[in-house]
Amino acid sequence: MSAHINNREQPQDPQSFRKEKLKEIIARLHEGHTVEQVKGEFEKVFGEVSAEEISQAEQALINEGMQVEEVQKLCDVHAEVFKGSITQIHQQPTTTRPGHPIHTLKATNNALRALIAQIRGLIGKADGASIEALRQKALKLAEIDSHYKIKENLLFPYMEKYGVTAPPKVMWGVDDEIRAEIKDAIADIAHGKAEKLEAVTIRLEDMAFKEEHILLPILVEKLHEDEWQQIAQDAPEFGFFLIDPPPAFPLHDRTPARGEAQAEGRFTLPTGSFNAEELTAIFNTLPLDITFVDADDRVRFFSQTADRAFPRTVSVLGRNVSNCHPPASVHIVESIVNDFKSGKKDHEDFWIGMGERLIHIRYFALRSPEGKYLGVVETTQDIAPLKGITGEKRLLSES
Repeated sequence: MSAHINNREQPQDPQSFRKEKLKEIIARLHEGHTVEQVKGEFEKVFGEVSAEEISQAEQALINEGMQVEEVQKLCDVHAEVFKGSITQIHQQPTTTRPGHPIHTLKATNNALRALIAQIRGLIGKADGASIEALRQKALKLAEIDSHYKIKENLLFPYMEKYGVTAPPKVMWGVDDEIRAEIKDAIADIAHGKAEKLEAVTIRLEDMAFKEEHILLPILVEKLHEDEWQQIAQDAPEFGFFLIDPPPAFPLHDRTPARGEAQAEGRFTLPTGSFNAEELTAIFNTLPLDITFVDADDRVRFFSQTADRAFPRTVSVLGRNVSNCHPPASVHIVESIVNDFKSGKKDHEDFWIGMGERLIHIRYFALRSPEGKYLGVVETTQDIAPLKGITGEKRLLSES
């Protein structure tokens, strides 16, 4: 009977019908069915589907309580089925303007596909030279982290601002899986094994496809020119994967991008005052990075020191702090914020090694004199130089 299913002929609400079918397919994947086993039924129901409909279906499932990780299980099905079935596939976003984020994303993915082709050409050769060449190519693949960070920190915030929250969460989770699989593949190459590397190249291609045929159509529909301009200006913060830095996005007179703050005159505080230029210089000169999240969990400010531990761009302003972290660690952030709001804690400290740097990350609950919760201040600082301090150096000591 399922062979005769045609969602376009359903008397029920088509969106509800498709959503129910998505739930069924996710349940089957959760029970252990393979992509191939569910692919046929998926094609019958979703023979031709728009990127917007995919987004809405995922959003509805998550709104109803389904875990992001469960929806994530559909990603491989998406990649298999949507090649040829997305209605936008013949009218995908195009731009010939170098420097535009769309042009940059596509150039990056084309370079990725070329690298994957080189890797596949080396797989199967057993001599030592080929293994070493394969390892070098795999190490180059690991640099895709910069491309994914641009997507997660610049593109996703704008989607969220326009109410598209589910696809970013799902895609970020898959990005993290790919990152981990690349690391595993590199480790296996040292033992002369390339199976994991071959498998992850397929996932990389699938993700590139989804970026171009699902992610970009949604962004093109939602974003304005000033927002594309801001993305282009912020992207160098993360670096570029496999391509040279693109030319600068042409600047035009514009109003500040959403989330930017304007201030004139002096800010008067209980112990003094500053103008905007002075206050900006103070924050950017301090030997630590500062980020402020308000009582509604929205990122409202960050300093821009010369040697930040973690990239920050204006695209993050107004973003829910939970969406600024990978799905695998977001529960930790939410737990800290909830403890601050309840009064259970006033601060939390972490420290991580980053090469020769030791990054000290501190979270502080911000409260009014009456105890009202105002938000969270995060500071990050490289404390490795401080660990080497011994003895004393007084103010009048020679340098």
